[in-house]
Amino acid sequence: MRIVDVNEFYSPAGGGVRTYIDRKIGILADMGHELIVLAPGREDRVEPRPGGGRVEYIRSPGMPFDRNYGLFWDAAPIHAALDRLQPDVVECCSPWRPAWIVGQWQGRALKSFFMHNDNVAAYPLRWFEGLASPARIERAFAWYSRYMGRFLDHYDVVVTNGPALDKRLRSRGVRIDAAMPLGIERAHFSPTLRDEELRRCLLAQCDLPEHGLLLLGLGRHHAEKRWAMVIDAVLRAGTTLPVGLIQIGTGNDSARLEARAAGSPHIRLFRPVYDRERLARIMASADALIHGAEAEPFGLVACEAMASGLPLIVPDMGGCAEVADPACAELYAARDPLACAAAIGRLYARDRPALRRAAAAVATTVRSDREHAEELMAYYAQALGRRVAGQVGRRSGPAPACGLSSAAPGVLGS
Repeated sequence: MRIVDVNEFYSPAGGGVRTYIDRKIGILADMGHELIVLAPGREDRVEPRPGGGRVEYIRSPGMPFDRNYGLFWDAAPIHAALDRLQPDVVECCSPWRPAWIVGQWQGRALKSFFMHNDNVAAYPLRWFEGLASPARIERAFAWYSRYMGRFLDHYDVVVTNGPALDKRLRSRGVRIDAAMPLGIERAHFSPTLRDEELRRCLLAQCDLPEHGLLLLGLGRHHAEKRWAMVIDAVLRAGTTLPVGLIQIGTGNDSARLEARAAGSPHIRLFRPVYDRERLARIMASADALIHGAEAEPFGLVACEAMASGLPLIVPDMGGCAEVADPACAELYAARDPLACAAAIGRLYARDRPALRRAAAAVATTVRSDREHAEELMAYYAQALGRRVAGQVGRRSGPAPACGLSSAAPGVLGS
């Protein structure tokens, strides 16, 4: 099959979306499929990929508040590219202008809308918390679900990236045809990469002894990731326990987070680590991953941590909660720094060797990105077959789910 992904969120400087797409291009090429990404760029250019597949950048305006990304607005060049490429499947994941551009294209391809995020959870539920109850905020933004329903009428299938998003959107009446849980590049991550000398070095940078609890935070410095809450929880837990946090990321909130952590020698903020082997070694050498975002649609970072043999401390809502295993995880009430601090305390009190053994056992069960790609391609093949037989068409109702994304310099080890 030839799949064309009209992806407004793809950027050479991007994070999770870029990683997911780059891996998917290679995996599909190995499987005999071709994935072509249409992405906004500063100029028209083509970026071939070894083994097959490519990214075609279409000159587009930049995003006003983040120049790393662009915005699709003009339908003509996208329709022209789709007419030229004649895909078997065309995917889209942006709920804004691209959703309508792809939806209104008149080609023969199966149209798939792939839900990767929950804008209601990421924005209004966070913006207005404390001013109104979550239920009231949901009711106030029910118009957004109705808006999605209008463009989804133009798509043959509507897919989510996992059970958390599937449940959330279905509860609002949004049409979902299949849940396709994501996977990770499992070969990169392993408990065997644990490096006790690296762990001691990181604890020393947090001014903590070897028996301290080394927490790892990974993710962009944006408000929806709730790193400020995580820092507050670590500060609170650290008043009675030897707990340290190394957080790897950058973003709009970096200066605010630096100020929040400035009073503690036990919290260090580091710039992103782009060497995946080095990052995998850091992950395996920490004592637990801590995360704050209850709006996380899937929880790829939690899966990478689990594949590294790392226990989890995560909120009880969202994608991370869906993948967490109680044998090696502590959940806490979302958005609550006191509950998060208590979860840190509970994990600290657990038998550490037994906890690591349980986490190492869970590591072997983490879903791979190849398994995700195989399931997705099989689903598309079935949908194409049903469409030929007249059983699948646009404006269809929901079908059963198939189930089965240093601020201050530091040294992170060599």
